[in-house]
Amino acid sequence: MRLFNILAVGGLALISVAAQAENVAGLYQVREPMAGQGAEARTAATAKALDTLVLRLTGDPKAVQSPALAELRKDPQQIINQVGSEAGPPESVVVEFDPGSTERALRKAGLALWGSNRPSILGWWLNDSTEGSSLVGDGQASAQPLRRAAQHRGLPLRLPLADLQEQLVANAKQIEASDPAPLREAAERYGADALLAVHAQEADGKWQGKWQLWLGDQREQGTAEGGDSAALADAVMLAVSSRLAPRYVTRPGASSQMQVQVQGMNLQRYAELARVLEPYGPRLQMAEGTTLTYGVTGNREQLRAQLGLAKLQELPAEQVPVAPATPAPAAGEQPAPAQPAPKPFDGLRFRW
Repeated sequence: MRLFNILAVGGLALISVAAQAENVAGLYQVREPMAGQGAEARTAATAKALDTLVLRLTGDPKAVQSPALAELRKDPQQIINQVGSEAGPPESVVVEFDPGSTERALRKAGLALWGSNRPSILGWWLNDSTEGSSLVGDGQASAQPLRRAAQHRGLPLRLPLADLQEQLVANAKQIEASDPAPLREAAERYGADALLAVHAQEADGKWQGKWQLWLGDQREQGTAEGGDSAALADAVMLAVSSRLAPRYVTRPGASSQMQVQVQGMNLQRYAELARVLEPYGPRLQMAEGTTLTYGVTGNREQLRAQLGLAKLQELPAEQVPVAPATPAPAAGEQPAPAQPAPKPFDGLRFRW
C-alpha cells in the first residue's frame, strides 16, 4: 500500500499498536487521603492533590514550592473539573484536573513538563519481612500497594508473574547486584523499557529499601524508607520519577522549530508516531515513499528520548548531495548558469 493511501485511512489515532512506552492512564486524576473530616480536611486534601499532580508532571520536588504557583495554590479550583470522594478506609478525595488548563497554568509558571508517554517499568520487588521472603507478583495482594504507588507518581508499572523460575532468578543477591543481565533475560517476555529492582526489608516496625533502575545502559540507584510497605513503595516510585523526568521534560523557552524525518513507515507505525510526536505539535511536510518528514517544535534531546522510547533508531546526518555536473557549452554558446548545490537535510533522522 502506498503511503498516501495509508494516510488517507480515517481513524488512525484509534488504532491500537504494540508499543513498550505507555500513555499513563488517569494522569490528571489524583487520590489523596483526608486527615479528618469536614470541609477543612477536604480543602487540605485537595491542595495536597495539586502538589501531587505538579510532582507527577514535573518530577521535580522543588516545583511545588515555586513562587509562580502561589496564585494557583490559593485557588486550585481554576484547573479542577470535579472533586469526588471515596469512603476508604482511609476516606479520600478524588480530584479530576483539567489537562489543558493545568498544562497552560504550569507552563505559564515556567515549569518543565513531562508528557503522558512514559517508559514502561518492570518491577522486580523482593519483600523480606518477619513472615519470610517473597517476590511480588502480578495478581498477588502484595502487588496492590505497588500499583497504587506507581499510579500516584505517574509511572506505568508492570509486575512479573513471580513463578518458580523467576523466584530463583530474582533473589536478594541478584536484586542488589550491579549486573542486571539475569533480570533482563527473565524480563524479556514482558517487553518493558526499564527494569526496577527493589529489595525491601522490614525492621523495627519500619520498611527500608534499596532500589536500582536500568533504562538502556543507564543505571540509577538509591535507598528509601517508610512507616509501612505502602509508604516505602510511594517513596521508591517518587525517587524513580525524579530520576526519569529530566530525560523527557520539555522546558518553556527551550524549544525551537526543527524537522524530523522517519523512514520505514506503515499504517501501524504512522499511528504510533502520531502519538509519540503529539506533544511537539507535528506538521506533516513531506511524504516520499515510506519516508515522512515532519516539522515539530521541541528540544532535540527530549525528542531523541521520546523517539527512543518508541524503539526508533537514529540515523547519522545526511551527507551533502553531489551537485549535478554542468555540461560544457557548445562553441559560441554562453555557459549555462551553475546550479545551486543541494542542501542536506539538517533535522533529526530516524528509522524503524
